[in-house]
Amino acid sequence: MKILITGVAGFIGSHLAEALIGQGHQVVGIDNFMDYYPRRFKEKNLEGLRSQPAFEFIEADLLDTDLVALVKPLDSVVHLAAQAGVRASWGENFRTYSDNNILATQQLLEACRGEGIKKFVYASSSSLYGDTDDLPMREESVLSPVSPYGVSKAAGEYLAYLYHKNFGVPTVALRFFTVYGPRQRPDMAFHRFCKAILQQEPLIVWGDGEQSRDFTFIGDIIQGCLRALEAGRAGNVYNIGGGSRHTLNEILEALHRISGRPVRVDYQPVQKGDVRHTSASLEKIKKELGYDPQVSMLEGLEREWEWVRELYSQ
Repeated sequence: MKILITGVAGFIGSHLAEALIGQGHQVVGIDNFMDYYPRRFKEKNLEGLRSQPAFEFIEADLLDTDLVALVKPLDSVVHLAAQAGVRASWGENFRTYSDNNILATQQLLEACRGEGIKKFVYASSSSLYGDTDDLPMREESVLSPVSPYGVSKAAGEYLAYLYHKNFGVPTVALRFFTVYGPRQRPDMAFHRFCKAILQQEPLIVWGDGEQSRDFTFIGDIIQGCLRALEAGRAGNVYNIGGGSRHTLNEILEALHRISGRPVRVDYQPVQKGDVRHTSASLEKIKKELGYDPQVSMLEGLEREWEWVRELYSQ
């Protein structure tokens, strides 16, 4: 198949492109190198892909692209491109989120109408569930996002369903739960933690460290994406989680053991939009798509630590 990946130079996009090419597919990747974090990280993500004959890269903004022409020769679309970041989504910054997470999604869906797309996979987020004690979070749970970022991702997910319901676009939404591993964005917690430990600097934790997350290793996220492309039911939503929940303090203790180095923590007040706990119900995705997370928390942390150590030794 010929598959479009938006946001291909990012953390998840670059891994997914490599996996699809490894399966024998052709990948068209588009990315606008948004300046949310330094371009050099994304360029490094693309290093292995640029030499692949089955990979075509387009540097462009979805909002300034002829999307109908882009999708016409495609079989499927995986829409990963988005403005990330819960804490940065307040105030005047929201225009960036509404443009890139809502308007761009609507225009891409519009371009797919009547084009015979076999699957449109939309990258959603556990942020849609908000700050709830109703755990584990189930696909049918009430959605109550507590950040503008979460609202923007919810809008994209609703748009995907609307275009399926009204125009037959075969959309599938995947709610990612806190993705980590090699190539993780530099603003994300584990990358920041590993870098601070490596450079013997204090690391910042927002809150008391007892907040917990369902952390999902990148390889398991890719497994879920591939299974959604193959067998996801149009109009449906699936959680993708790691299968266990850990507090940040537990993560810091594990990083101390893995690195063999002291961990200096600077606890700061909780930030607006942060939630206390997340935990994914995986019943639906296991039953319908055969998803089965393979990488334990400790193994995943070890892989990210080694990647960060190599990254900053260059």
